[in-house]
Amino acid sequence: MIKTKFTEMFGIEKPIVQGGMQHLGIADFASLVSNAGGMGTMNITCYPGIDEFHEDIIKMKELTDKPFIVNISLVPDLTKGEEIFQYIDVCAREQVAAIEFAGASPVEFMPACKEAGIRIIHKSPNAKVAASMARKGADVITIAGYEVAGHPSLDGIGTFVIANKAAAVCGEYGVPVLAAGGVADGKGLAAALALGAQGVVMGTRFVATKECPISDNHKQWLLEHTEKDTVLVQKSIHNAARVANNLAAKLTLEMEARGTTLQELMTVISGKLSRQCYKNGNIDGGIYALGPAMGLIRDIKTVQELMDGMVDEAEAVINGLRSGIC
Repeated sequence: MIKTKFTEMFGIEKPIVQGGMQHLGIADFASLVSNAGGMGTMNITCYPGIDEFHEDIIKMKELTDKPFIVNISLVPDLTKGEEIFQYIDVCAREQVAAIEFAGASPVEFMPACKEAGIRIIHKSPNAKVAASMARKGADVITIAGYEVAGHPSLDGIGTFVIANKAAAVCGEYGVPVLAAGGVADGKGLAAALALGAQGVVMGTRFVATKECPISDNHKQWLLEHTEKDTVLVQKSIHNAARVANNLAAKLTLEMEARGTTLQELMTVISGKLSRQCYKNGNIDGGIYALGPAMGLIRDIKTVQELMDGMVDEAEAVINGLRSGIC
């Protein structure tokens, strides 16, 4: 068993967190991660409104008695504060262990979380922001390296460097850091711990699980492609995303290269399209968030098998280093 400041903070067995995973972070899936000893994450973007979110939170608590996270992305100039407070209120009433904020500054929402006893995780794009959020009261920092699926920092700094630096600067405030980006196995977990992180956050690896609520076509595409098959799209609208290099991504890049409007881009990048494709198995019909960690994935495991295997492998690596056997 691997104990860290993060596992002790939440009373969990494994320092492994399932990332927000847009369209996939729902109770049926996130509960499996929590039950397997890590922390599952529910994403508010999976729901049409507060009521549906609340219903799934209740379901989550029926499926697991272990702690879990709710992901809330704050979009600059678009996020409505009153709506976010409603989500926080639901989390408070249902005694959610932690909220992970990403995107714009969550400072206005932090007092409400603290008052409710909800721990605050901030997904930070660089060490400077991570240190600032640690000073302002974040309990945990997720540091997102350039390899992350979804929305990486355009600083272009990889996980190996940024996790190392963030762990050092946040350690000065006693705030644990979770490394995100490029982690898919126990060796990655061991490496993150060696860098000073107290755990890891994974998205792409959890896509390649038997229970992930995405089509088998999407899982097979992941297995058949390599670390070279992701691209960054949506730079033109200042919302860069790392995704699978499928037809939808290629069309997006073509539009951005010649100049386009948000209205035209939405015919390809809308979340509604991706959600439909995740269900009907159309690989090329919508944006598919993946990171280069897929180059390390060779099989589809159950969530329990994946997490148990990761910890076993990480322990073997650590013990091998201690004994001088690499």
